[in-house]
Amino acid sequence: MLDTILTWCASTGIKIVIAIVILIVAFAIINSVAKKLQKYLLEKKGLDETLTKTLASAAKIVLKVIVVVSLIGYLGIDTSGIAALIASLGVAAGLALNGALGNLAGGMLILLTRPFKIGDFIEAQGYQGVVEDIKIVSTKMVTVDNKVVHIPNGALSSGNIVNYSEKDLRRVDQDFSVGGNDPRKVEAILLDVCSQYDKVLKDPAPFARVTDYGAGNGVKVTLRAWVKSADYWDAYFDLLQKINEAFDANGISIPFNRVDVHNV
Repeated sequence: MLDTILTWCASTGIKIVIAIVILIVAFAIINSVAKKLQKYLLEKKGLDETLTKTLASAAKIVLKVIVVVSLIGYLGIDTSGIAALIASLGVAAGLALNGALGNLAGGMLILLTRPFKIGDFIEAQGYQGVVEDIKIVSTKMVTVDNKVVHIPNGALSSGNIVNYSEKDLRRVDQDFSVGGNDPRKVEAILLDVCSQYDKVLKDPAPFARVTDYGAGNGVKVTLRAWVKSADYWDAYFDLLQKINEAFDANGISIPFNRVDVHNV
């Protein structure tokens, strides 16, 4: 029995000790490399912190699994069953977490392509609001009526996204019906209001022209004025008020549809 124990220690026992030492050293090296990789991606490449953490964690898991499987093979244990088990677990996890993995991939795609950033006003998935946070699986948005919406990144990355904040300038479009009035006079009034309003930019110049003939309710005159994106809503409502006051001062009437009801 003593000879058997000594023989086992001289062969398998030494292998186990070597495997344990290699495991400890390899895991320490992997953790160190993962930290350096995360720091490099964050500082040198300027990637998002959430994305760098995710990439570093995924790299650590993959490398540690490879080390463990390799050491098991070094000890003389058949690894074909283990490899099949890992593959089966991967397939099962993939099926169970199909939606979550899609959101994870969508989050990484958003962080890489940057269609919007925190603080942008966007429209997506039927909602409009300011982006408050971009997480790895969902994006947090605050709507104009102060509701918090969490949109899954899978749907967000594969759908249409309108970013109202990406450009410095936005155009205010407003239509006015001017039945029974001189359209040229209306155009001049609109341009005059824009020239006296400091939030309307001179370049690009405002535009006011007849754009359509309404069905029974006069001629449609369209105003297009460029403003800074931050001033859009103030300019939109201020222009409506100032134009209404200018129409009243110049005797411009706005026709409305009327329905006559007769008793039979």
